[in-house]
Amino acid sequence: MLPANTLNRQVAIVTGGGTGLGRAMALEYARLGARLVLASRSREHLEPTVAEIQKAGGEALAVPTDVRDPAQVDRMIQETKKKFGGVDILVNNAAGNFICKAEELSPNGWRAVVDIVLNGTFFCTRAAGREMIAQKRGGKILSVLATYAWTGGPGTVHSAAAKAGVLALTRTLAVEWAPYKIRVNAIAPGPVATEGASSKLWGNPEAERKLLSKIPVGRIGTPQEIAHAAAYLVSPYAEYINGEALTMDGGEWLGKGFLAVQ
Repeated sequence: MLPANTLNRQVAIVTGGGTGLGRAMALEYARLGARLVLASRSREHLEPTVAEIQKAGGEALAVPTDVRDPAQVDRMIQETKKKFGGVDILVNNAAGNFICKAEELSPNGWRAVVDIVLNGTFFCTRAAGREMIAQKRGGKILSVLATYAWTGGPGTVHSAAAKAGVLALTRTLAVEWAPYKIRVNAIAPGPVATEGASSKLWGNPEAERKLLSKIPVGRIGTPQEIAHAAAYLVSPYAEYINGEALTMDGGEWLGKGFLAVQ
């Protein structure tokens, strides 16, 4: 666990910041002294986390934003500047996904996920990056991936393709923006016990048993574990990490060989 004040007074935007992993990351950043801007399409998703941060003595602002709309993203940056004076950290956590065979996936279903995951990530990254460049004090950008960005994801072709695009974006901008002292990294969580994932992906004991059999460490991750790593990657302790995708899945994506647990 990083010491308090590691992110003292830095301004962090977290998209999808009101629930799940976004909420966990926002709370951890606030514990470390960051000032938070939480973005989501629904203000109702944001307000409880904002209130929790403020109750603990932190500073937080809710800015309802559809990351698919560049105009709304630009407004999010302007609201952040108006409240806190600038942007130091961006976490691209907003996402959408559902299970569907590729041959049954509609064009609208494809667009819905790609627009949020890939286009939304680019719109937010571009807007925050332009502000960081103008500020001339550097910055940190962190995007949330999944390991199927490089393994492929049968049943989630739309999300797998979009996440692969975000991985390429991460590595490209890590080079392009390094001269501006902007570090661009990603984190790839495996199965994590959030309310949404638990009910949708392993909502019964048999599904959970099958899932656990594929994870070498034998358990599902916690949001707090992801939040700790996400805090490290945007902290001064990770200044030499750039263009990296940190996998946190208990070894799940590696357990594919003949000796893997069946």
